Amino acid sequence: MKLNKLIFFLLFIGGFFNCFSQNLMNKDSLLKLLPYAKEDSNKVNLLFDVGESFESSNPGIARKYYEQASDLSKKINYTNGEIKFASYYTSVLNMQGDFNESLKINLNALQLAKKLNNPLILAKVILNTGNSYKLLMKNDSAVYYYMQALPVLDKIGNKRFLAIAYSNLQLIYQDLSQYQKGIEYGLKALNIFRHDVDDPQNLTYCLSNLGNLYSTLNQSEKAIEYYNEALSISQKIGDQYAESALLLNIGDYYYKKHQFETSKKYFEQALGISNELELYESKTIALKAIAMYSLQNHKINEATMYADSALIYSIKYNNRQQRQKIYKLLSDISYASGDMLKGEEYDILDDQINDSINNDNIFEITTKYEKQYETQKKDSKIKEQQATLKQQKTLQYLLGSIAIAMLIIAGLGYRNYRHKQKLQQAKITELETEKQLAATEAVLRGEEQERSRIAKDLHDGLGGMLSGVKYSFDNMKNNLIMTPENAQAFEKSIYMLDSSIKEMRRVAHNMVPEILLKYGLDSALKEFCNDIGRTGSLEVNYQSIDLELKEFDQTLSISVYRIIQELCNNVLKHADAKNLLIQTHADAENKLLLISVEDDGKGMEKSSYQNADGLGWKNIYNRVDLLKGMIDVNSSPGNGTSVLIEIPIV
Repeated sequence: MKLNKLIFFLLFIGGFFNCFSQNLMNKDSLLKLLPYAKEDSNKVNLLFDVGESFESSNPGIARKYYEQASDLSKKINYTNGEIKFASYYTSVLNMQGDFNESLKINLNALQLAKKLNNPLILAKVILNTGNSYKLLMKNDSAVYYYMQALPVLDKIGNKRFLAIAYSNLQLIYQDLSQYQKGIEYGLKALNIFRHDVDDPQNLTYCLSNLGNLYSTLNQSEKAIEYYNEALSISQKIGDQYAESALLLNIGDYYYKKHQFETSKKYFEQALGISNELELYESKTIALKAIAMYSLQNHKINEATMYADSALIYSIKYNNRQQRQKIYKLLSDISYASGDMLKGEEYDILDDQINDSINNDNIFEITTKYEKQYETQKKDSKIKEQQATLKQQKTLQYLLGSIAIAMLIIAGLGYRNYRHKQKLQQAKITELETEKQLAATEAVLRGEEQERSRIAKDLHDGLGGMLSGVKYSFDNMKNNLIMTPENAQAFEKSIYMLDSSIKEMRRVAHNMVPEILLKYGLDSALKEFCNDIGRTGSLEVNYQSIDLELKEFDQTLSISVYRIIQELCNNVLKHADAKNLLIQTHADAENKLLLISVEDDGKGMEKSSYQNADGLGWKNIYNRVDLLKGMIDVNSSPGNGTSVLIEIPIV
């Protein structure tokens, strides 16, 4: 039976806080300042500092101070405070295993951060959002968000956040079974924490994660070396959350070495801290570990008691992974006690929860049905003693049931009538939409055909004629005797003719890019971005994830190319931007093509793109609608423009 390793996904909190040991030392001083603080941004930051001083020793109190900081930030319209609240508060939620709520808060903070002109704050919120996806085991989404933030951190040279990002990437690659890659990133992070950044808390987390990775690779001696160093630091700085997890991991090490009494001491210490701090996941694992110890020592009743307690917490806090392991443990305990029937029952529960997350509440449902069964037996005895009264009540119930049934039938009939009306209206709306989409598709297809025809005429017709004229001029040059002035004018005419041929070819290429048809969408977009960059008018950064691995049909490829081309043209014409970031991601898991185009230009009012009279934005919206996609535009004066598009793919 394996013991779960608790991981530390490092969060990007603020950048405004001091060392943890300093916070502990100043806790009383901070609390004394609160009653005299004015209700402004300084008090918001003070509340965060107070909450942080409690975070590792009493997360419940920390949450209350963070919530007060959030309420005050909203009251005084302090956006930075609302964003910082997300970083601090989700740190506590992640300690307590509430990852879904953590993701919800981070996504809300991401919308707020996009409105600020601060790349570092935006990068931190993006990374925290990626962390939430990682903790929910959605690694594709985690990688997507990390790839957006890492270039920003690298550019501004923030070593602390780079180290945190490297440490988290270690965990992502571990989940992807790329263990050597994970170790490579973990050691990078460890090197920064040891030599460049004074951050003992995150150093502790990095050491613990490296220990987990080496343990996965069965290099237990290397793992215990990192665990012991991390435990020493966590005890020194008073980080009880990290201490509880490390005690569990060290206990697991001794358990695997068959040093069971030693392992039990570590498990019991971890359980004590988990009870004190209300760390539900740590408590569940600690209870399970002590049950494993008891089973190993043939203490069946004690093993059952601890395993049942662990099961209760896994159900209460909806920890599906732990519940499955506990069912397996209870099965082993039942077989060891000779109760084969009970063991088979737990095996069935283990299989069911492994097949589907919809069985998360199987234990509660079973308990509920058992109670219902006992209640029904009692009711049956009462009914046997009151047979006469039962007959009278049965008649009353029958008449009442008939009346209720009539009401239900009438209600269902009316609802069915209303439902048919809604279906008919929906069908009409659907047909109208299909008609509009068909018309739009015909217009766009005609536009592409006309582009292709014009490009062919330009290249084969006008291009050939101009090349012929140039050839004739070249021949004339050798047979004419001209004055120096005329010779110079002649050379200038040939040069202008050359420029015209090149410009004609460029126009023809833009109308139907051959690289798109020959080498695919990813190559065409790279070439298009390189062409813009070579003009020197804009710094263009193009990033793609898994796009080169996906083949798209020609209609979708051309439409996506035109959408990005039109968005870039808008930036060049109107944004007055210095930097342009274009990202594409072929998300195979969700069957989506994700497109992000962001600039740091002057931005625009909402009405500028929602009610635009020009063809540019209309063509973009029409093409997205044609592909059954979704588009989200975020822009305001002075804050640049961000466009996110989702297009379904097969």
